[in-house]
Parts: sequence; C-alpha cells; structure tokens
Amino acid sequence: AYLTVSIEPLPPVVVGDAVTLKCNFKTDGKMREIVWYRVTDGGTIKQKIFTFDAMFSTNFSHMENYRKREDLVYQSTVRLPEVRISDNGPYECHVGIYDRATREKVVLASGNVFLNVMAPPTSISVLAADTPAPFSRYQAQNFTLVCVVSGGKPAPLVYFKRDGEPIEATPLPEPPAGAGSWAPRNLLHRDLDDTKVPKSLAAEGEVGGGRPLATVDPPRGLAAERGPVTETIPETVVSREFPRWVHVAEPIYYFRHTHAPVSDGTVEARATLTWTLNPQIDNEALFSCEVKHPALSMPMQSEVTLVAPKGPKITMTPTRARVGDTVRILVQGFQNEVFPEPLFTWTRVGSRLLDGSAEHDGKELVLERVPAELNGSMYRCTAQNPLGSTDTHTRLIVFENPNIPRGTEDSNGSLTGHCGFRLVLALTLTVILELT
Repeated sequence: AYLTVSIEPLPPVVVGDAVTLKCNFKTDGKMREIVWYRVTDGGTIKQKIFTFDAMFSTNFSHMENYRKREDLVYQSTVRLPEVRISDNGPYECHVGIYDRATREKVVLASGNVFLNVMAPPTSISVLAADTPAPFSRYQAQNFTLVCVVSGGKPAPLVYFKRDGEPIEATPLPEPPAGAGSWAPRNLLHRDLDDTKVPKSLAAEGEVGGGRPLATVDPPRGLAAERGPVTETIPETVVSREFPRWVHVAEPIYYFRHTHAPVSDGTVEARATLTWTLNPQIDNEALFSCEVKHPALSMPMQSEVTLVAPKGPKITMTPTRARVGDTVRILVQGFQNEVFPEPLFTWTRVGSRLLDGSAEHDGKELVLERVPAELNGSMYRCTAQNPLGSTDTHTRLIVFENPNIPRGTEDSNGSLTGHCGFRLVLALTLTVILELT
C-alpha cells in the first residue's frame, strides 16, 4: 500500500479571520485514522486538535472521497472560526492506513503547514523625548520626537512627515543592548546664532568674494564634536526672544527605528526623529508619524503640532484668601494647544517664596498658612517649552480672618502681638486682686 499526504499552503491571515486547514492524501489502502496537531514550543509539544478514528466512527462529515484508478483521494479539513495571535505557528496532519497485505500493519505519513497570523497595530502615539525640561533660549539644541506603535505583528513600517510631506532622514544605527534611552545621544557641538557671530565672519559672508556664512564650518545638527580650537565669539546683548540660528538651507533629520517583542506575540516599535530645533521655523510645524502594515488597508497616523505656550490660565483657591488659609495657585491650561509639554517655574516678584526658596517647579504653587504680610504680593509663572516661553503674573490679596485677631500671626505662623499682651495683662490683674 502507498500513502501520500500534503497540506495546502496558507497565505498570511489577520486576527479575527476564519481559516480552514486542508489536508489532502491519496492511498490505495484502507484508512485507519486522521489526527491534526498544533505544534508549540519549537516542536517539543504537539496538541491534538482533531481526531478521526475509522474503527469507531463512520462519520465522514469532514471527508470527501472518490475512486480514481482504484485509488482513494481524501481531504480532511479543520476550521478555525476566529484566529488569534496564539494560533500562530505550525500544524501537522497525520494519516494512517492499513497495509493491503496485512491488517495488523499500519502505514503512516504526515504533512505540515505554518499558519502566519498577523495583527494590525492597536495604538500609535507621538511624544517629545526628555520633556518637560529646561531649554536654552539662546543655544541651538537637539530635539527628538518619539513615535510609539504597539500591538502589531509583524513589526510595522514607521516613518515621519512634516506638513504632509515625507521627511528624508539619515538613519542612525540601533543603540546597544540595554541602552537606557531611545533618543540618540546629544552630539551637538556649540552651534552659533547670528547674534554671536564675529563681525569678520559676518562681513565675509556678505562680501561676494568670500565664502557664504553657511559654508564656514556650519552647524549640522548631530555633527561630530569640533576640536578645542575655535574662533573667538564675543558675548552680545540679545534683544529678541529667540535668535535666528545659523542653519543650512534645510534641517538635517536623523532617524532611528527599533522594535521589541511583547509577551503576547506582538511587537512594540519605536521610531525617533532628531534634528536641531529652530523655533522660528519649527513653531507651528505639523509633524505626523505614519505606520504601514500588511494587516492595514491604509496607513494609520498620529500627528502633533509644535507650538509654544501662550496665555496660561491661572486659578487661585480659595478665591477670597484669608490670613491662615492654604492658597493654591494652579495653571489650568493655555489659550492654545501646546506641544511639547511645558516646564512651569514659579517665582515671587521682588522676594523669595513663602518657604524661602527662590523658585518652585510644577503646575501648582501651594502657600501654606498665608500671613497678612503676603497681601499684595505678586507671583510670576513662567511656562516654557523648546518653541518659546511666556510669563503670567497674579497678585495675592489676603483678607483679615475674624477667627484670628489682627497681629496674632507672623510670617512663620506663630502667635504674637495683642494676644500675648492680653494674656500678660490678665495674669497681672489676677495677682493684684489676690494680694488685696
């Protein structure tokens, strides 16, 4: 007797699809059994998912047979109604027939197929690396956008666009294993702005005979470190909020793409885009991260607009503060959508904060048990991100507290003044009455 087994190959399928596994076999003997296995753990474990035993069943619901040249041709099918990522992997079809010469001997053959289950990404987001953080207004610095794509299988293709146009970026190598940051290392040398360029260089750029300024050792984003010998750059007074950086005609972008497997069989992909930020041309620029994946009919995307903070909205509670109250001054929002997240710094105009510190970081400033001396004090909130900064002032008005007599509390919250005087006077009168 002879037996040949083959399984029809399958194209990749998407999570949720219905899949039918088909096992075809041809023999001139009498069938004994059909067993389907799902193979896991690299082939070490085989899990039965279907069994047909000819000795105990005459159910041929999954079988199609016909005679052709005295051969029997069969097909066994297994249907998976909604595939999951966990169904990904190899499957085997094992067939046994009785030998025509003797009923005691069984002839075995098998076939295998790999079921490739794809999953489209479930989430995509764009964020700014290392924010919020202080950002120098007068020194060109690197800026990095990070695009995080989760839930996909296989790893998706990720790319960036600016104002709807694809960005041509220089690829960077993957970071070494165990690196703590996805963002590229800051490789900036000391970039120049046009307020600190020596007059000799500026004149050379203006005169037709000399090289233009952009070609005199121009800053190129992530350029290599220059040697210790540099030209003398005098300090000057910068009158603009942000100077105009000296750049080549177009920003130079650097791109890095990495992915890490997740326990559920999917992949988390991260893509970073790094360039030397220029607030004058990058403010209100629209950046989008787009993802292509074989399980998606069209790309999915997430977009952000780089915007400097404008007009912080400040609230103070309680609205009518009294001596001894705890006052909270909070930034609740802006007049515009701000990205990346700003850094907030609180200061008291002309003096230190209540706790003695020069400044406080965070969206909220808390003043514990405010004394009357703070009445009329002015507080400044500075909100800054790499695109710009804005200041907002609010004045604290402290009203008398009827539960605390005037002059009974100093700036440290301790009792002084009239209350102590009245206590001494009462004790003195008591002593005089007892003596008389």
